[in-house]
Amino acid sequence: MVAKEIRLNANGIGKIAPGADSAGEGMPGSSRSDPGMRRRELLITTAMTLVFSATSVRALVVKGSLPWATNAGTPPTAVHPGPWVYFTPEEGAAIEALVDRLIPPDPQTPGGKDVGCAVFIDRQLAGSYGRAEGLYMDGPFADGTPQQGDQSPLTPAARYRQALAALDKYCRATYSAKSFVQLSDDEKDKVIFALEKGQVQLEGTSGRTFFEYLLQNTREGFFSDPVYGGNRDMVGWKMIGFPGARYDYRDWVERHNERYPLPPVGIAGRPE
Repeated sequence: MVAKEIRLNANGIGKIAPGADSAGEGMPGSSRSDPGMRRRELLITTAMTLVFSATSVRALVVKGSLPWATNAGTPPTAVHPGPWVYFTPEEGAAIEALVDRLIPPDPQTPGGKDVGCAVFIDRQLAGSYGRAEGLYMDGPFADGTPQQGDQSPLTPAARYRQALAALDKYCRATYSAKSFVQLSDDEKDKVIFALEKGQVQLEGTSGRTFFEYLLQNTREGFFSDPVYGGNRDMVGWKMIGFPGARYDYRDWVERHNERYPLPPVGIAGRPE
């Protein structure tokens, strides 16, 4: 048996030599009536095509600057305390009061306000999270199961704005015209517990859903990388013994049940 001659073009694609058609006519020892020969020829062609295609791959050379996409290998810009970006001054004060009751200060650890949870939430709402980018936000809108999550047309930013206005209205109607910020700690806790239990129906939004958003975002602000504005001085990480974004743990891979003595490291390094 004489194997059919295969030639490769510039792209590594097999071509039958001149003088032979796809069925093998013009080739010695081949005929249209030999299916075994055609199968063997197909296998030879395929194998050679794969080999030459693989060896002809070249790396793409990119000249100039690389195309940049959000969060693609570039650390986020560090958030620093300063004026509110999304919240109004009144909204910001209310959020600070709320996060400081969700995570109150104690002798060992600052509370949610001093750790920067309110700043974290403010910057998140001013960005892609607040706009619900990447989420399907078209209708229809219907109440789903708890496993399906929030089914509201409101973005997180819009929900906070609506809920804070409704919360202020509720507090003033319930506590002699006092805003949430003006309430005593016990009164603040009563309001928060009522939100958690769904006993407060805020105008235009669910009090319980707002509480769930607020609690989740406060936790994120307390334990996220400090570059996002919360977890100031890495107090959240220090409290739980989390080492942070340290790049190399090889010296500790085989060391079990030992206290890790090195301080935590964030994306932007360690606090000065």
